[in-house]
Amino acid sequence: MSADTLPDRLSVNPESPFFNSELLERGIGVRFKGVEKTNVEEYCISEGWIRVAVGKTVDRHGNPLTMKLQGPVEVWIKD
Repeated sequence: MSADTLPDRLSVNPESPFFNSELLERGIGVRFKGVEKTNVEEYCISEGWIRVAVGKTVDRHGNPLTMKLQGPVEVWIKD
């Protein structure tokens, strides 16, 4: 994978196998159904979904509660 190729799936949770701190530090932009989203916890381009945080609610492990939304996903590097 080259430096400017984004993975098909990325998560902000360090426990996830799809976590990539180097990419997240550079800043990733996510557009879902044509609207830029800033609260995305995880995305998957090929399956067409994003997982967004629901308010400030957390589960028993301290992770944000999320909701999976289906639709077209576009991602880019912000820097």
